[in-house]
This record gives sequence, C-alpha cells and structure tokens, in this order.
Amino acid sequence: MNLYETDGEFMERFDEFRYNEVVNEPGVKLDEKTRYMAILASLLGCQGLDECREVLRKALCEAVTPVEAKEIVYQAIDYLGIGRVRGFLNVTNEVMKELGIALPLPNQSTTTMDTRLEKGVQTQVDIFGDGMKEFYKGGHINRWLAGNCFGDVYTRNGLDLKQREMITFCYIAAQGGCEPQLISHAGGNMRIGNDKQFLISVVSQCVPYIGYPRSLNALRCIEEAAKQ
Repeated sequence: MNLYETDGEFMERFDEFRYNEVVNEPGVKLDEKTRYMAILASLLGCQGLDECREVLRKALCEAVTPVEAKEIVYQAIDYLGIGRVRGFLNVTNEVMKELGIALPLPNQSTTTMDTRLEKGVQTQVDIFGDGMKEFYKGGHINRWLAGNCFGDVYTRNGLDLKQREMITFCYIAAQGGCEPQLISHAGGNMRIGNDKQFLISVVSQCVPYIGYPRSLNALRCIEEAAKQ
C-alpha cells in the first residue's frame, strides 16, 4: 500500500522529520554509509521488515555495498536469532535481485572450524579487554559466544571491527530489554574508538525508526558505560 496516497498529510511531516531535521541536526550528523548501516541494524532489532525493504533499496543505491548489507543481516542472527532474521535475509535477497546484484556474493569467512575459537577469543579481547581471555571457559554458552558469534561472524571480511560493534549496539538498542548487554557493548564501542558522541549520533539518527523510549534507554546506557 502506498502510504503517500492513503496518509499523505502524515507522511509529509514524518519525512520532513526523518530526512531533513534528523539528518541535518548539528552535532549528530553521520556520513551516509554509517547512517544507513545504523538504521538497517536498528530495523532488524525492532523487526521493521517493511521499512527495512525500503531503506535497504536506498542504501544499496546510495552508500552501502551488497557485501556490507549482507554482513549486517548475517551478524544480526547472533543477537536476534534466526527466527527473527530469516525474513530479513529473504527480503535482502529479493531487493538485491531486483537491483540486478548477482547472488550468491563472494565468501567472506576468514576462519576454519579449527581456528574459530582462538580467533573469536582474540576478537573479544580486542574489543572488551584482557578480562575476556578466559571468558569462554565459563560454560558452553560462553564457548559458543566466542567461537560462533565472534569467531565465525566478527572475523568475517566486509565490515571492520568498529562497524561491527556499532551495528551490534544498534541491534541491542532497538530490540529493547537488554540493557546490561547494551551497556557492555557501548563500553566495547568506546574502547575501540566509537566514542560517546559517536554513539549519541548513532542513536539520534535511529530515533524515527525505533521510537523515543528505546532511544532514550540507549542514551542512558551510553552514559552508564561512559561512567564505567
């Protein structure tokens, strides 16, 4: 359904807000690639499937590469589960085919089943510090987190570590109810160079897509991480 036909008055004001006021707010501007990546990750987090289809099409035409877009979807599975991400993967493939992008895309994995745990632990250490060296020994879930999430996914090509931590922050902020993890990843972001003001800018650009309550919660978690 075309909302500009059925709800034109509302959409005119909303588009002015999200495409002009938010994008151009002094102090919280982001480059186009980063802004699109944050919004796409947030739409995955809040389950905004229809809106994701529209944003993805614009992102691929303006700033985000097909590999970057796919990596955002793949990484979301570790934070949202395949049950909430499969539909987004299907939509991503549909949009790419509509745009004439050949699938499958080139492989991006850099680890094997023999090296994934070691590389995953090192990635956790790189983000969160030396305290993560023994974290994987704390039980099978911790081991899976190191080997699967960080070893299988974070080590892939296509996105750098700062981009991956930024989109993880967006998944968690947008789904809500995971404030301890959000504080942790806000701290991880800051540790690798995504500073407090950058994270505030990221949240600001996502406000139209995830709403004010979750945005305000995310800002509070940023402040808490900065104190720690």
